[in-house]
Amino acid sequence: MTIAVAAAGISSFALLYAPQPVLPQLAEQYHLDPGGASLAVSVATGALAIAVLPIAALSEVVGRRPVIIASVVASVVFGFLLPLAPSYPALLVLRALQGVAIAGFPGVAAAYLAERLGKAGLAAAVGAMIAGNTVGGMVGRLAAGFTAGPFGYQGALLVVAVIGLVCTVVTVLALPPGEQGTFATTFADRRRSERFRDQGKAVLAGLGAAVRKPVLLVQYAVALLAMGSFVALYNAAGFRLTGEPLNLSPAIASLVFLAYAIGSVSSATAGKLVGRFGRRRALAGALLLTIAGAALTLSDSLPMVVAGFVVLTGAFFAAHAVANGWAAAEAPENARGQVGGLYTLSYYLGSSIGGAVGASVYGHAGWTWLIVLTAAWLALAAVAVVAVVPKSVKASLRDPESLKEAFTERV
Repeated sequence: MTIAVAAAGISSFALLYAPQPVLPQLAEQYHLDPGGASLAVSVATGALAIAVLPIAALSEVVGRRPVIIASVVASVVFGFLLPLAPSYPALLVLRALQGVAIAGFPGVAAAYLAERLGKAGLAAAVGAMIAGNTVGGMVGRLAAGFTAGPFGYQGALLVVAVIGLVCTVVTVLALPPGEQGTFATTFADRRRSERFRDQGKAVLAGLGAAVRKPVLLVQYAVALLAMGSFVALYNAAGFRLTGEPLNLSPAIASLVFLAYAIGSVSSATAGKLVGRFGRRRALAGALLLTIAGAALTLSDSLPMVVAGFVVLTGAFFAAHAVANGWAAAEAPENARGQVGGLYTLSYYLGSSIGGAVGASVYGHAGWTWLIVLTAAWLALAAVAVVAVVPKSVKASLRDPESLKEAFTERV
């Protein structure tokens, strides 16, 4: 089961972000500016954000495993269709459908593991899923970046689809059944209809609770603004690294995505910082460090640019870990799922909207103004943390498990 879930994570996140390193090639092929090319990423993450909550609700009816299997199979099918798209609008439609398909995995996987394992072995399984998500995002970007030169963007996307197919086969064969959905037994027990109504009321009540606490609203804002800044910078990174004055090849430029590996280190560091300084200062500090890393990339020196991406990537993932874990810790008991869903919704909306806006700003005004924009977003998030979150929230509230959950939805 652990291998199956990890394979699903690799497939899902490799496919989700595969177009990111080939955005310059897409722009050249279809005569697009960076903002237009970035839609190849933004429409998928936006569709994922919109679909994740409804699909999670669907899994309550049909069961978790069918949703996960359908998710990985459909996302790979769309992955093979992408290189065949006859036009850029057709490619965007396929990417949106692929985003909806991918939403079934991050929206359901954690609940599936909890049902299968309870508390025993859950941490290890979640760790495997987190690793799969991280490895998938990095492998998809690197594979596309390294193959775009000799094979073009179509060949690069095809290579990632093949990787996704291999992982999907592993998932289909190795994923054991979870708890049965309620659909199969609904007609055998008329009381199910009453239970559905009660569950619906409980869901709505939980949504209300999830948006009442200012501390939770701040975490949603951090997810939106920080993820928007992060994806905006990486959407434009290919243009920045392959253009003047750095002039790197697409394959060499794609090595910037190795900076994602720092996320594993920064997540552990985030837990230690929270324990020492409290969530409030740890989160604000991580956001400010992300700004500092972004500022380093203003240099025309390649080592400084690389160092900047390493710093901003590690700091972003630390901020994401603290914010996501904080949201989980502060979630009302009757709204834990809703809080997690709203955080994920904010996270991927940030990816979609921020990524597109940031790439557009880069295309029209250049890298310096993109840094100004993203720094403003990150600073706004830091101000919200300092101004709105009560100082009485202390490090003793830290739940170590919640920090592990922070990477369940990682890029």
